[in-house]
Amino acid sequence: MKNAIITGSNGMIGNLILQNCLSNPEIKTVTSIVRRKSGIKHPKLVEIIHDNFLDFSSINNQLTNQDICFYCIGVYTGQVPRAEFAKITIDYTKAFATALRINSLETTFCFLSGQGADTSETSKIMFAKDKGIAENILFKLKFYRTYCFRPGYIYPVTKRKEPNFTYALTRLLYKPLLSKVYPNIGVSSEKLANVMVLVGLNGYDEPILENNAIRLY
Repeated sequence: MKNAIITGSNGMIGNLILQNCLSNPEIKTVTSIVRRKSGIKHPKLVEIIHDNFLDFSSINNQLTNQDICFYCIGVYTGQVPRAEFAKITIDYTKAFATALRINSLETTFCFLSGQGADTSETSKIMFAKDKGIAENILFKLKFYRTYCFRPGYIYPVTKRKEPNFTYALTRLLYKPLLSKVYPNIGVSSEKLANVMVLVGLNGYDEPILENNAIRLY
């Protein structure tokens, strides 16, 4: 049985992964690092309230003996200024992953990236460049295994408040039209979360899973 640690479990994908892990008989404990209490009670769950995502030294003890990490912290393009986007996407990832790597030597790290992530770090698109930088940081840390998941549009199976008009329109059109005309345009939130957990537990042949690999898994 494995110990799993999750960041971003108050978000859409992180929460689905959390629920999956709590019900999964192959997972013994689930450590969730959050800014605020989730209200979820479960005998497997260890919830750690932590608000400084650039410094994890105060919770080093909770980062030990973790077999699988699901890193789901992220922000939508346009939600925050450029510098804040980089801090959340790159700096938070680097700080957490570095601390985890020091404290857990045999971790499989599953990173929620995005379609178009550019590991050459030359893209003029902010999202692509910053996600590519974050992926490179993770590969250089040399975890036991590292997997980067690059979904396209993530279709929310459960209703939510959409972050902007574009997402609201895409959600409206996705099932009746877009997913049929362009089947590889995206993946459902439940499918993505389930695949991340399965890969975390069982591994995969390639370190990067593009949208089509996630969809067809």
